[in-house]
Amino acid sequence: MKDSVETYLRRRIRKDGAVHLTLLDPEEVKPGSVSAIAEKVQSCRTCAVMIGGTTLVSTSHLDEVVKSIKGAVDIPVILFPNNVTGISRHADAIWFMSLLNSADPYFIAGAQVLGAPLIKMYRLEAIPLGYIIAGTGGSVGVIGRACPIPYNRPELAAAYALAAQYFGMRYVYLEAGSRAEEHIPAEMVRTVKKAIDIPLIAGGGIRTREQVKEIVSAGADMIVTSTVLEEIGEDKIEAKLSEIMKGIEEGVNNKEV
Repeated sequence: MKDSVETYLRRRIRKDGAVHLTLLDPEEVKPGSVSAIAEKVQSCRTCAVMIGGTTLVSTSHLDEVVKSIKGAVDIPVILFPNNVTGISRHADAIWFMSLLNSADPYFIAGAQVLGAPLIKMYRLEAIPLGYIIAGTGGSVGVIGRACPIPYNRPELAAAYALAAQYFGMRYVYLEAGSRAEEHIPAEMVRTVKKAIDIPLIAGGGIRTREQVKEIVSAGADMIVTSTVLEEIGEDKIEAKLSEIMKGIEEGVNNKEV
């Protein structure tokens, strides 16, 4: 890729209005079969593949998964690490993220301090991101010791997001948590988007075309899906992603902000 991953992402957002990212959990896939999944999501116009999970995985397995995906697709592979063990030299970029509403300083800055030298040594492109957990938080909220923002307090999410922007972070990710029963509400997306000038990512619990349309209409620039792909058979991935992409297109055509 000639451009940086971030330049590519922003160009796609400007061109399409909003984009889709596929999140794959390295613990849920095998290096020998993940390449076929990656080819399918690329054919459905997903913007990039994110690699990350809630619990720990061996670095050697992570490396093999990343290499397998890289060998199968042309779109960027972006690490979405839950800890220092989530860093692989074979990826294109890494979300250099801080879990802003964690009660544990380790997830706000500690892990980042430990990971920064590795990121530099591996020459990964680091993309600063403010990570905010809302709703019940799911397993990621437990692992990250987050204090999830209630869905009925969107102004708190907006304050966190604005703080992320003022810290110099270039993206905000509103996360409902893995396998969340309820996705981030449109009102929270709308309130956060009005408060910031940087791209807004929404993920967790997003499963249907109508949900995607609602969240994109409210202002989300990037939609992340993962669990919905794990819950269906591999033969149904393309149909499900086509449905999600239609929701993005419809949401862009009805964007409020």
